[in-house]
Amino acid sequence: MDQNLADLLTFAFVGLVAQLIDGSLGMAYGVSSTTFLLSLGVPPALASASVHTAEVLTTAVSGLSHFRLGNVNSSLFKRLVIPGAIGGFIGAYTLTTVPGDTIKPFITLYLLLMGLFIIWKAFQKYRESTRMHKRIIPLALFGGIMDAIGGGGWGPIVTSTLVASGHSPRYVIGSVNAAEFFVTVVQSATFLTILGTAHWIAVLGLIIGGVPAAPFAAYLTQHISPRRLMLLVGLLIVTLSIRNMLVS
Repeated sequence: MDQNLADLLTFAFVGLVAQLIDGSLGMAYGVSSTTFLLSLGVPPALASASVHTAEVLTTAVSGLSHFRLGNVNSSLFKRLVIPGAIGGFIGAYTLTTVPGDTIKPFITLYLLLMGLFIIWKAFQKYRESTRMHKRIIPLALFGGIMDAIGGGGWGPIVTSTLVASGHSPRYVIGSVNAAEFFVTVVQSATFLTILGTAHWIAVLGLIIGGVPAAPFAAYLTQHISPRRLMLLVGLLIVTLSIRNMLVS
């Protein structure tokens, strides 16, 4: 088999699995995809640029699917978009000048503690919050910055914080996924403007695998109970955080 075709099929499989996780749990597409690219020796900035370029299409399909299934809270969505996009620009620009590994340990620790808190909360009596989170704008700004620098993090940071504060996992995941499209567009445009290129075989493979998985992942979000979703989100964050600690 031609090496380019083999690489394309491999990236398509990665994109399929990553989008199923991200679309249904609201996180981990960028983290899992970027980790795979880095394991192949792709430089961090180029890896993040490639993943976010592919995410332009996958997040568009995912966001539309969540809108159609009624998983999006319009008020939350509107408050996430602009600060998230600004943060995405700052993070993408920063990654091209400052190594992202410098701040990764602090983010990993934050996510580990947040994941453990969500798991604890999943076993408590579930009470959905009706109040909007007070710090959504700085949270979205921070999430956009870390997402670009770490190749992923918008979902783990924004989704985990909002779910931990008591908001319905279904509407948090739907709203965060929908807002992610705009964050990703800004990030990919910034990367491509500064770097001038991306790993195009990886981009194509991630799109081929990720786009078909997006509607099904949105469907899963609608039909999984809030308690079960919280537990899955918490376990995913803890697992990824421990893995990042072990390999750092």
